[in-house]
Amino acid sequence: MALDAVEIALTKHELEHPLPKTADPRVQISGNFAPVPENPVTQSLLVTGKIPKCVNGVYVRNGANPLFEPTAGHHLFDGDGMVHAVQFNNGSASYACRFTETERLVQEKALGRPVFPKAIGELHGHSGIARLMLFYARGLFGLVDHSKGTGVANAGLVYFNDRLLAMSEDDLPYHVRVTSTGDLKTEGRFDFDGQLKSTMIAHPKLDPVSGELFALSYDVIQKPYLKYFRFSKNGEKSNDVEIPVEDPTMMHDFAITEKFVIIPDQQVVFKMYEMIRGGSPVVYDKNKVSRFGILDKYAKDGSGLKWVEVPDCFCFHLWNAWEEPETDEIVVIGSCMTPPDSIFNECDEGLKSVLSEIRLNLKTGKSTRKAITHNEEEQVNLEAGMVNRNKLGRKTRYAYLAIAEPWPKVSGFAKVNLFTGEVHKFIYGDNKYGGEPLFLPRDPKSKEEDDGYILAFVHDEKEWKSELQIVNAITLKLEATVKLPSREATTEVKGETKQDKESSLHQLDKKSPPKIGS
Repeated sequence: MALDAVEIALTKHELEHPLPKTADPRVQISGNFAPVPENPVTQSLLVTGKIPKCVNGVYVRNGANPLFEPTAGHHLFDGDGMVHAVQFNNGSASYACRFTETERLVQEKALGRPVFPKAIGELHGHSGIARLMLFYARGLFGLVDHSKGTGVANAGLVYFNDRLLAMSEDDLPYHVRVTSTGDLKTEGRFDFDGQLKSTMIAHPKLDPVSGELFALSYDVIQKPYLKYFRFSKNGEKSNDVEIPVEDPTMMHDFAITEKFVIIPDQQVVFKMYEMIRGGSPVVYDKNKVSRFGILDKYAKDGSGLKWVEVPDCFCFHLWNAWEEPETDEIVVIGSCMTPPDSIFNECDEGLKSVLSEIRLNLKTGKSTRKAITHNEEEQVNLEAGMVNRNKLGRKTRYAYLAIAEPWPKVSGFAKVNLFTGEVHKFIYGDNKYGGEPLFLPRDPKSKEEDDGYILAFVHDEKEWKSELQIVNAITLKLEATVKLPSREATTEVKGETKQDKESSLHQLDKKSPPKIGS
């Protein structure tokens, strides 16, 4: 009761001052981004058009969806993880969505309210320090248990070694099982049979040829701040390789090629002491020069790591990378975001995200960077998407990326020719906004890289209904629409969870494991 009284006083004090837009729940989780309740399996969904034969399996998507109404600051990324699943079976479809039962969620459900601090929305300034002290005081008295992780598992999905893993980089992954009826069940925190003893990045990379999984782990408090490791296709973990960085760095994504891992060390860093000065611990360090590390995928230590500087570059996501031996270069495809910290800290300039080609020269140690789309009319914010995952780490012609306009809403997706800069857009529809596109190959053996379909969840803000759109990736024609029940499940909770951070389609046939990763 005493600690609750402290929290009430702290919240009252916080709300006496206007919250920044990046921490104001009235901005971050309103309208199109408002949470939805869990939805048990709904069978025989209404289908308009015809679902292609190759779309047979389960399409899953992960996003942030707070269970409880925030009492103070809240950022889009702070919500509890919720997985949405559409199961396809020979032209018919069912739908379910469930919270991932993280240790954090289970404890908060038992208490009936949020007690774990929000990593971005609350942990800033003196009030953030007070909330951390309050949280650890509750732990000291046995009111909460943070020893089993505090993560929300809302940022990534990967299907690896017959397991669907949901994750965020502040914790271990969680094993989520798709049941025979198409429902979802959390099996628990997954440490790869005791092998993984640290957090794992939200976007591990699944090599489509070897079947291995490559990952990073970072720590914001103590060294080593950054580690690299991999898993064999059977789930056997390698030893950790320490990556030497001076400060704990925001490391949301990285890339692989056939031979190397590409590790960005950029200008958004963690400086916890900034909270003492009243600021955010997530800091844009203008004095730091961004660089990319190149390391052999099978390196046993960091001695062979090569750094190449790429000034004024911040890529929240990297879509692909490949080697070009004839020029001794590695090509990295990513969306360069300015200002770098605009997702986390309020800024007046407005965010820009430019799809870019970054070339790292292994011989000279120099880099070049250029925008892939040259036509000013095509310069839109391109964030969240993928390439054909069967070609991850290899040279790819096409990328499929969300058109984040008007930011942060997603009005459609763009199919971009990475060689020519040509852009073809597909708009979800009037008053319709959705998430990132997923590319599903029609046939993994097809010689045409774009021979397949794009799947994306879409919400109609005017009608307040949701659907799954299936689009031909070659013609960009809408093939089928699957009506979803979630928006109509209640009239009290409006809006959808954060736009897709990760989505994937997994075949159910164990004899033919999926080629599509997260």
